[in-house]
Amino acid sequence: MSFNLSDWALRHRSFVWYLILVSLLAGAYGYLSMGREEDPAFTIKTMIIQAALPGATTEETVTQVTERIEKKLQELENLKFTRSETKPGVATVYVELTADTKAPAVTATWQRIRNMMNDIKGDFPKEFAGFGFNDSFGDVYGNIYAFTYDGYSPAEAKHWAETVQNAVLQLKDAGKVDLVGTQDPIIYLEFSTRRLAALGLDATTVLNTLANQNAIVPSGVIRTAEEKVMVRVSGSFTGADELAATTLRVGDTFFALSDVATVTAGYVDPAKALYRYDGQPAIGLIVGMRAGANIQSFGAALDGVMKKMAPALPVGIELHKVADQPKVVEESVNHFLRALVEAVVIVLLVSFVSLGIRAGLVVTLAIPLVLALTFVVLDMMGITLQRISLGALIIALGLLVDDAMISIETMISRLEVGESLEKAASAAWSSIAFPMLTGTLVTMAGFIPIGLNTSAAGEYTISLFYVIVVSLILSWAVAVLFAPILGVTFLPKTMKHHSDKPGRVRSLFQGILRLAMRRNGSPCW
Repeated sequence: MSFNLSDWALRHRSFVWYLILVSLLAGAYGYLSMGREEDPAFTIKTMIIQAALPGATTEETVTQVTERIEKKLQELENLKFTRSETKPGVATVYVELTADTKAPAVTATWQRIRNMMNDIKGDFPKEFAGFGFNDSFGDVYGNIYAFTYDGYSPAEAKHWAETVQNAVLQLKDAGKVDLVGTQDPIIYLEFSTRRLAALGLDATTVLNTLANQNAIVPSGVIRTAEEKVMVRVSGSFTGADELAATTLRVGDTFFALSDVATVTAGYVDPAKALYRYDGQPAIGLIVGMRAGANIQSFGAALDGVMKKMAPALPVGIELHKVADQPKVVEESVNHFLRALVEAVVIVLLVSFVSLGIRAGLVVTLAIPLVLALTFVVLDMMGITLQRISLGALIIALGLLVDDAMISIETMISRLEVGESLEKAASAAWSSIAFPMLTGTLVTMAGFIPIGLNTSAAGEYTISLFYVIVVSLILSWAVAVLFAPILGVTFLPKTMKHHSDKPGRVRSLFQGILRLAMRRNGSPCW
């Protein structure tokens, strides 16, 4: 006699009921612990390499820098193409990897490119100033805040913004936290050529003297029997006024810097980036979350930090929320919950009308069971609740009740011909388990192209494939393992055989069907 899983479940009812209870509790825990995001993470397969050769012309930069970089990059097996922009003294090379490059291999490729550039660094002229790399195109900042400052300098506003930034970085799930729109302070020197000529000096000589005095160099160590004391002789400058009053010596000539130049403090002009909020100058605080974390929990913790820090800011510096991704994710999750409730209600109505109250209840109970097990598996796989996975769950809601409905309908048909409740329940395995499995596999096959897609779009939508496959397999398992137990519990021991004569609803449906078939595609009116 072959093994019958449904019959085994009936002979171990207490254990199976325990599994049902554990599945529901584990599913609730998995749902609450799953990460939440607005969109699934995916890897951008582009890198920017910048190289500087100060003083070189465009032609020299191309031959000495750009061509050497691009030639070396041809050694990459997964290189799709390179694109370069060359300006006098600056070369910018864009590196694009092939679409089939797996996400884990991208990071290793970026490190290999850095090593390759280090290998050819000795081939460049001695004036070469080095490389710069940018491969952080995948960073996502879900929360954005703005600090407006009235009556404060940009440097003072930056100080308070950094205070809040440090508090945010203490959060457990905080990722990258950056400031945008800050202005870097700078000191401007405007030399007077007339005064320099009177002293027999030039601007380059004065600047070299300032650089030597402002250098940080070791000054020695004083050793005693008990301790060692580091000696520092500091000539560094702390502000424009101190710099202007500095006495310099060139040869036998002593002079104050203010004698030959006007020294003023200011900010880099033009600014690298400016940030405005509601038409006012501001500093932006952009907050990212650790990969795989729950953005709703992180958003609540972030709001707590902001509520604590906002009152500590001085009058004139105000904190404003610009973007709130946790709210968007919350709306997406609520949309899924509404869809779940609607699906359960629809299944209830259809099942109660077509199968009766008891049979409809069994089919309806299969939905939370399948979803609970699905959440457990998805949490173990590291899949988060986001736009794609939530959409896949909504799609799966219309598919995962099919197997349970088939299983219960089989039990009802067996009961109607006089079989016992236990024998009718065990038929879920012996008569329909493998046909149901075949249908489930055929449905899953329709989503295989998504699972095999190695492009960026495939990486973005891969959770759709995983959710559909997991939920459909589990729906089959619930239909042959849990549905018989639910059927034995809720269905009556005997059921009256339906009359061969159709009822009113069935007769009406048959009439409409015959009419549609006779019309052969022509309008029925």
